[in-house]
Amino acid sequence: MESHTKILNAVKYVGAFVLTLGITLFFLGVFGIGSSVMASIGIGTIIGAVFIFLMGVFFVATEEVLDKTESAS
Repeated sequence: MESHTKILNAVKYVGAFVLTLGITLFFLGVFGIGSSVMASIGIGTIIGAVFIFLMGVFFVATEEVLDKTESAS
């Protein structure tokens, strides 16, 4: 279970960092620089952060289910 916690914490911190970067880029594009390219890069980064987090959670859940089925048989 400890390895699952380490993976989940790593995914959480990486996802939070990328999400913060994406929000910053989005706000800079909309309010700061006024560039639509910067705003769209920010939106893409935010979506990427969500995918990173969801894939990490799915990976941990899959490992947990595999561990439980191996120990049951």
